[in-house]
Amino acid sequence: MPDYAGDGGPQAIVEVEDGQSLTEIGATLARQNVVASVRAFTRAADADPRVRAVQPGFYQLRERMSGSAAVARLQQSDARVGHLEIRGGEQLDNVQLPDGKTVPGLLAEISRASCAMSGEKNTCVSPEALRAAMDQTDPRALAVPNWALDPISRVDPRRRLEGLLVPGNYDVRPGSSAVELLGQVTATSMTRLLADGFPASASGTGHSPYEVLVIASVIEREAITPDFRRVSRVIYNRLTAGMPLQMDSTINYPLDRQEASTSDADRARPGPYNTYLNVGLPVSPIGSPSAAAIAAALNPDPGPWLYFVKCQKDGASCFSVTKEEHYAAVRDAAARGVF
Repeated sequence: MPDYAGDGGPQAIVEVEDGQSLTEIGATLARQNVVASVRAFTRAADADPRVRAVQPGFYQLRERMSGSAAVARLQQSDARVGHLEIRGGEQLDNVQLPDGKTVPGLLAEISRASCAMSGEKNTCVSPEALRAAMDQTDPRALAVPNWALDPISRVDPRRRLEGLLVPGNYDVRPGSSAVELLGQVTATSMTRLLADGFPASASGTGHSPYEVLVIASVIEREAITPDFRRVSRVIYNRLTAGMPLQMDSTINYPLDRQEASTSDADRARPGPYNTYLNVGLPVSPIGSPSAAAIAAALNPDPGPWLYFVKCQKDGASCFSVTKEEHYAAVRDAAARGVF
């Protein structure tokens, strides 16, 4: 049985595909000269059954590893590369929190996931390169679906994928170009939306699929999950009434920050995300909408509410029909130290 000795030589990136058996993984490793033979790997795997739990994805190994070294390496926490998790409400760019901390944006996370070693070459693609690719590439080459092509033509190209990358776990192939990396994440995201019945599910809302994602992204940033469907109703009611949405989250979005409130100067600054000055929806989503937020945008609670304010310290909101009720809820929440 051919087997190498030791921990190997040049760096290699190997993909473990979903559903592969240990024999199939061994065949992949042998093809890339990571192990000398399939049997060298499977024999070592038989001695260490924990390797059966290895997850699909990309792994940093080395050429000419012993079977046992390859089995051990696959289980090390730093072996997996190309992996990222998108969470609800995250946006493309980094965001500054009120306490001064910075939350990495999706471009920074995709950049981090792109980093591995192939031979002597570092595969990292910078956030700036990803942003330039988004700006300069035909959206169809980034896997943007037909239903989104027209609305994103009116979006700043540096933001055109905002809201199209839904929450979940993703694997990108280190060594890919900036265009390929963005396309891999977008294509996976669109597959997940399709699996949930989207965009067909948007047909009964009176809004386009892209507008539903815009609504969902605002819901995501404005409320906690139990309040999603009521916030959705407020948005629909305001749109129907021709009222501006007056959502602070949309004001903060182009400023790359998350605040509970906004200043008079911020609200007076014109722009496509100013829902105090503009009637209607912002020009694009303001973050990644979760499945729960999309469901709320598709199916808002019935109700007459036109206003809401966070009135509990756990983030829950109070909903009102009239300005007088709303202002009373605001005063009460302020008096109780909610904000």
